[in-house]
Amino acid sequence: MKDQMMNISLSKTTICISFLLLLLQPIAGKSLPQIVSFEKGFTQLFGGDSNLLRSHNDNTVHLHLNQYTGAGFRSSDLYNHGLFSARIKLPSEYTAGIVVAFYTSNGDVFEKSHDELDFEFLGNIKGKPWRFQTNLYGNGSTSRGREERYTLWFDPSKAYHRYTILWTSSKIIFYIDEVPIREILKSDEMGSDFPSKPMALYATIWDASNWATNGGKYKVNYKYAPFVTEMTDLVLHGCVSDPIQQLTTDDNCVQMDKQLETIHYNNVTPKQRASMKRFREKYMYYSYCYDALRYPVPPPECVIDPLLRQRFKETGRPKFDRRHHRHSKKGHQIFSNTVYEIQDED
Repeated sequence: MKDQMMNISLSKTTICISFLLLLLQPIAGKSLPQIVSFEKGFTQLFGGDSNLLRSHNDNTVHLHLNQYTGAGFRSSDLYNHGLFSARIKLPSEYTAGIVVAFYTSNGDVFEKSHDELDFEFLGNIKGKPWRFQTNLYGNGSTSRGREERYTLWFDPSKAYHRYTILWTSSKIIFYIDEVPIREILKSDEMGSDFPSKPMALYATIWDASNWATNGGKYKVNYKYAPFVTEMTDLVLHGCVSDPIQQLTTDDNCVQMDKQLETIHYNNVTPKQRASMKRFREKYMYYSYCYDALRYPVPPPECVIDPLLRQRFKETGRPKFDRRHHRHSKKGHQIFSNTVYEIQDED
């Protein structure tokens, strides 16, 4: 009897393990490339030891903003295309005037012809949702910023969520968790504005009181400092490239480009494409393609959806104002020489 009970117990255990393995199979197929520790892949930009804190296992970084400075880091290498990802938890409570940025750039190397891909999280007053934008610049096209702005379907300060930028020779996809939120295909219409030179990955938190929240209406209130954003499980997956040698063909980079074209994140499934469509219809509240004040004739790569055009017209486009000013590299990284202010509505 005892042996029978033991056999039944073992059978149940075997069934449970098999079921769990079955559940994990699709997840394993979607796994990201290897996580990179801070020591192995990154270097501090600014902020000092008190504003950039690393975990004991070196996989998590806390970036602090106080009345003295923000904080930031960048990848030690530049990459010729790649997958860049991190699980991020944003500051909570009152966060007006704060920008947390997770982006790729080569502005330090190509000052007048830089490329850039941005996730920029724009703080807000207490009780209001975090807003964020994606953007891209190619070949120094700072007068042709391609911003889109959105709200989130969750509170990004309550838990970690994964934010991913996939950049290949043919497309760019921004992801939140497993949801693609924006896809940009390389096209003849976009021409040299499609990012093409090696870029590094950056992460920063800084005071953008003059524009981040409602066009500068709400400033950073340091009564609530320090403001802390947490980043963990960082991924750098691409071909390390010397920008000076960027025009030479490297067999390793060719192979990596082919691998990136077949990676899970490059192949958007019909279900994911439906999720992206729902996200953009429900949560996107600004798109440069529908900003007739800025672009009376939409940029040539824009495919205008008559329903979206009508929706933006009915809700009112955000006010737009051009202001030319240069950010200090010491305080935070340059996002672009020309900053286009898109004022959000309450």
